Amino acid sequence: MDHDELNLWAKRAADWVRDYHAGLRARPVRARVKPGEVAARLPAAAPEAPEPMERIFADFEAIVPGASTHWQHPRFFAYFPANAAPASMLAEQLATGMAVQAMLWQTSPAATEIEQVMIRWLAGALGLPARFSGTIHDTATTATLSAVLTMRERALGWEGVQKGLSGGPVLRLYCSDQVHSSVDKAARLSGIGQDNLVKVETDETLSMTPHALEAAIAADKAAGRVPAGVILSVGGTAVGGSDRLAPLIEVARRHGLPTHVDAAWAGSAMICPEFRPMWEGVEGADSIVFNPHKWLGAQFDCAVQFLADPGPQIRTMGLRPDYLQTPGQEEIVNFNEWTVPLGRRFRALKLWFVLRAYGLEGLRARIRNHVAWAQEAARAVAALPGFEIVTGPVLSLFTFRYRNDAATEALLARINDDGRIYLTQTTHRGQFVIRVQVGQFDCSREDVMTIPQVLAELTGAG
Repeated sequence: MDHDELNLWAKRAADWVRDYHAGLRARPVRARVKPGEVAARLPAAAPEAPEPMERIFADFEAIVPGASTHWQHPRFFAYFPANAAPASMLAEQLATGMAVQAMLWQTSPAATEIEQVMIRWLAGALGLPARFSGTIHDTATTATLSAVLTMRERALGWEGVQKGLSGGPVLRLYCSDQVHSSVDKAARLSGIGQDNLVKVETDETLSMTPHALEAAIAADKAAGRVPAGVILSVGGTAVGGSDRLAPLIEVARRHGLPTHVDAAWAGSAMICPEFRPMWEGVEGADSIVFNPHKWLGAQFDCAVQFLADPGPQIRTMGLRPDYLQTPGQEEIVNFNEWTVPLGRRFRALKLWFVLRAYGLEGLRARIRNHVAWAQEAARAVAALPGFEIVTGPVLSLFTFRYRNDAATEALLARINDDGRIYLTQTTHRGQFVIRVQVGQFDCSREDVMTIPQVLAELTGAG
């Protein structure tokens, strides 16, 4: 394929994408295939000779859409969304076409400086103080790992990256049992270890209590262990559990511990001032992550980490051999030094397009609608015979159960086999519950109210 052919097929692909999105409501949300079915339709080895694009595109149409779970489906209410607004798709097409590698300022000045400006725009949109800088990672997992590695190095006096961890002190991290598994992964990959991630007890609101955090830190110090940092949650994955940030950050400060706030999903809602009490005190955090790819329409992958002071993270993550120097520019920002990978995509471009194409007011309207529709759907589910709302709406996330655990699990299977909506499960206080999360970029009230309709039909209540 040459660039003339690319021009032709890119136009055809754009037509296909338009038709795909227009027809999503007619498709089952979740893929209806068994493991191995897709692989069985592909040749065992790569072709020796070139194949015509007509055949390649025809195989794509025949194999891929029908074997995909449709994340852009307006009735995708599972996990959290991974939205792709049309403006973001266009920006990604341009970024892919230019194919820049944004590891250094000199390898892509535009990518670096637009990223810096987008961080400032987003910090302002979320109500964060102007002192916060930051960077764009692929996912919140990488941002949290970067924060935890920085906690480790601060606790070790910056010797871990040079000398290793062997023979060193036992480091401890603190969080609640509502955090995402990426926090557990960060504890493991950082060398701190799963056993040293202390899951502090939570109260009835699913927040760590300052007293319990204080007691856990004091106990570790008394036992000769070294506290390294505190990870706080805003809008936990399972049921939306959130820590009350201000008093917990105050405890961490008294002990000289850095804090990282995981607001991967809920952070986007903070562009709406009325939701900001949910993370009151966040301005005291050292590190904050949220994912614009979850709720702001910037397609996957796009995770923003804000840093009150980037110095400690750069000291932890930065490595500048001779071949990565920018002669005469010692103080220039090279974002590879803020994260794990050396290579970096031009992720800021889609943020620039999305924020301009929809405006903050347009994005706020979507989020406010999702929250209101989730509340309406929860009320409708609660009114159905045999149904119980287990955790009420936190923003646009709520959970329910039907009669008992076995009946709830069986119902979930029927829901997802039915195909009109897609939901997932979690366990809350020993009960099997079904999660509902409203947030797909183009969903409507009618899409959301399909949830109680499907539940009623499948249980004979409708």
